[in-house]
Amino acid sequence: SPEFLDIWDVNMLRRPDEVNTPQHSTHLYASDHLIVRRGQEFQLKVTFDRPYKPADDQFAVEFIIGGSPQFSKGTYIPVSVAKDRQSPWAGRVVDSTDNVVTVGITPAPDCIVGKWRTYVAVVTPYGIRRTRRDESRDLYVLFNAWATGDSVFLDDDDEREECVLNEVGVIYHGAYDDMSERPWNFGQFDYGVLDACLFIMDKAAMPITNRGDAIKVARKASAMLNSHDDDGVLVGNWSGDYTYGVAPTSWTGSTEILLNYSSSKTPVCYAQCWVYAAVFNTFLRCLGIPARVVTNFYSAHDNDGNLKTDVILDENGRIDKHRTKDSIWNYHCWNECYMSRPDLPQGFGGWQAVDATPQETSDGMYRCGPASVQAIKHGQICFPFDAPFVFAEVNSDVVFYSRNPRDGTLEPVKVNSSHVGRMVVTKVPGQDARRDITDQYKFPEGSPEERTVLEKAEEYGCHREKATPPEADVELDMPLMEVRVGDDFELKLEFNNTSDQARTVDVYVSGNVVYYTGVTSSEFLFKTPRVILDPKKAEKLVMEVRSQDYMRKLVEQANLHFIATGKVKETGQIITSMRVVTLHTPKLSVEVSGLAKVSEEMMVTVEFTNPFKFNLEDVYVRVEGPGVMPPKYKHYR
Repeated sequence: SPEFLDIWDVNMLRRPDEVNTPQHSTHLYASDHLIVRRGQEFQLKVTFDRPYKPADDQFAVEFIIGGSPQFSKGTYIPVSVAKDRQSPWAGRVVDSTDNVVTVGITPAPDCIVGKWRTYVAVVTPYGIRRTRRDESRDLYVLFNAWATGDSVFLDDDDEREECVLNEVGVIYHGAYDDMSERPWNFGQFDYGVLDACLFIMDKAAMPITNRGDAIKVARKASAMLNSHDDDGVLVGNWSGDYTYGVAPTSWTGSTEILLNYSSSKTPVCYAQCWVYAAVFNTFLRCLGIPARVVTNFYSAHDNDGNLKTDVILDENGRIDKHRTKDSIWNYHCWNECYMSRPDLPQGFGGWQAVDATPQETSDGMYRCGPASVQAIKHGQICFPFDAPFVFAEVNSDVVFYSRNPRDGTLEPVKVNSSHVGRMVVTKVPGQDARRDITDQYKFPEGSPEERTVLEKAEEYGCHREKATPPEADVELDMPLMEVRVGDDFELKLEFNNTSDQARTVDVYVSGNVVYYTGVTSSEFLFKTPRVILDPKKAEKLVMEVRSQDYMRKLVEQANLHFIATGKVKETGQIITSMRVVTLHTPKLSVEVSGLAKVSEEMMVTVEFTNPFKFNLEDVYVRVEGPGVMPPKYKHYR
């Protein structure tokens, strides 16, 4: 009968030139569906068989997510435009012209994030008539860093632009005083990536009702990005043998990894810390949570939950490799995501550290965070999640112990409190430059605030070495060297005798090829010089390091680690110095030629000159261009 409304069409207004995508900053997503951010109005158009009469007609737009939708669980949301019917998502008639009604709908700022199904229902004398399921009307709802009511609201345009909308970035590695950059394509807007990110939560069997909570989403993802425990996204491999997968250093972006995971449904090989951090960054930005990759130089990986990285020396002052268990990573990358923390006391919202690299378990699974960076800075490490672990990564002391061969007791002989957490950096918003954010993690070294914080952390069970062995009156330093792979170079040890008596030092100098995790793969240099110092005099000791000594033993990430320990004969004091030499690899040059115009072909030329005296074998070249070219690779025997 003609009196009740009949629905002819539902238009989601999903085209980039229509009202929704530009307003919701989702114009960059490559998708066939409408994508909006919660806590902000979007519009759709319903065409009826006749003009809509508000006084007589009743209709609702319904949104459903998950397998068993329920109103009480927030998984079934009927939105009415009538003034007297309130729904969890506000609805209003924006315009009604002829047979077309434009409806404005505002998803609640804490609603579930994911893929919703859309229906329109009309009340008739014979019951409710509802549109059929139509996949083209599906709607993605994301977190909204632009909406004040959203827990991820970030009130800073530049930071928001960078941490939600930038699809490329730079990840820093190497050494704090000789830094290298690794460009990365996050690709959070690439076709299929959003679905892959939602698949990760499905694969984790994460309850749909938890998916509007940024804290839970970030914590779940920190577990799911590594394959330990739960068949997550990436398999870690620090062995140097990548026969059955892609070497961690070969990846150039996240897209390939995420699409590979969502289509094969099995973990992707292989990752190391920056790959975990980069793909985690894509996941967070894709869902709308502001995120950035940070790098901590000299990151302590503490095996026993104290604030000490223990280095054990034998009675002659030489490192005991079997008994030294803790490691210091030359650098370690993790993520920060921005969100309020209603579960913590005031003031601990903002940037939260999360880490997907499997180092230690948290509540039985390999995951870490979110831990409030502000709480870490102030030593308030009792708050969830995993703050003590992150606190130790940036605050550990390196303690050298001398082991008594008779009874095995350990005596602290030197404490270095400034080596670990030497510098924390991330990319500057809007430009390819780095920003030092060490001061967000800790107070200046040696300041009264720093002491207070360490005492505070101590109350919560982070113990440090109380003994303060007297400073030796001989100083030892190894100055910085910039070395290219394949170079011969000189290692310099600078000694300074500050006392007014002669000093004799027996020195052990060990040079090792190390993984960036600080784990030694092999020793290539070992020397035991004796140095005699006149009162108040300085001496330089120079050692030749030849490329043939280390080249055959190199592992990827090419780091050489020198450690010198010495025992002063007259006083029995121990002196130490450490230096990481990041070997610089030959540069690639990339040139683009041809017309830079839409639909015109261009050529990319990648050039590389082999600087070595030997042939390179099994060379893989990988290239990708976000938005212009999918990842391609070529193998040269």
